[in-house]
Amino acid sequence: MSEEKNHFRLTAQKIWNTAVKNKNKYAKEIDGELETHKRLLNLHQIGKFYYFVFDIFQGGFDYVSESVKDVLGYDSDEMNTTMFLDNVHPDDKSYLLNFEFMSIQFFKELPFDKIAKYKAQYDFRVKGKNNTYIRVLQQVIQIDYDQNNFYRSLGIHTDISHIKTEGIPCLSIIGLDGEPSYYNIPDANTFTKKYGLFTNREKEVLRCIMEGKSSKCIASELNLSLHTVHTHRKNILQKANVQTPAELISRSVTEGWV
Repeated sequence: MSEEKNHFRLTAQKIWNTAVKNKNKYAKEIDGELETHKRLLNLHQIGKFYYFVFDIFQGGFDYVSESVKDVLGYDSDEMNTTMFLDNVHPDDKSYLLNFEFMSIQFFKELPFDKIAKYKAQYDFRVKGKNNTYIRVLQQVIQIDYDQNNFYRSLGIHTDISHIKTEGIPCLSIIGLDGEPSYYNIPDANTFTKKYGLFTNREKEVLRCIMEGKSSKCIASELNLSLHTVHTHRKNILQKANVQTPAELISRSVTEGWV
């Protein structure tokens, strides 16, 4: 059993390490920003909850609010990653690892200016101090990052045991400020297609199409030949799996491609 726990912890650490390429810029001061960040996670709470700041590269808690005692029964200074991971329900550990990996990959593929507009959330069961399993809903936003690295995240664990009494854990990526959301994601392809579907040039052509510009106008604006524009339009239609510009515009709106 101890070997299984150790393997689980090491795998989690390896997943978190993929979020940081280097540490030459690290740990900005975030204390003054926490209250602003908290408001993004505290809009609709449906049970007891506590906050935490997680050091992604180190794989440890920088801060855990005192209200963890109301949820898990532990004092905040008792909370550490080893204890927490060891208490995750055995049936939910594979989900937690997969969801952590998928969430990190999603944030890594986002345009830099979109990172602050998304939160990842999923549920799992964790054993409290009284040896009873509690189903928590984890919601996480990124609060310390740069162009290459994710250093720290702010999360909240809400007790939803009274709402979801059974069933498998589910992952959702929630868009803020009008960004599209992805609910109950079955696999990574659900959201990685969004930002990896088109090349940068195709995205420029797509934006022009959305603005109703003709191929001739697009060629002039982007300094391309008319033949190149026609090729881009053909490729965009094919990648979007649509037949007409009208279908392309409709799907671009619903999928949030531009």
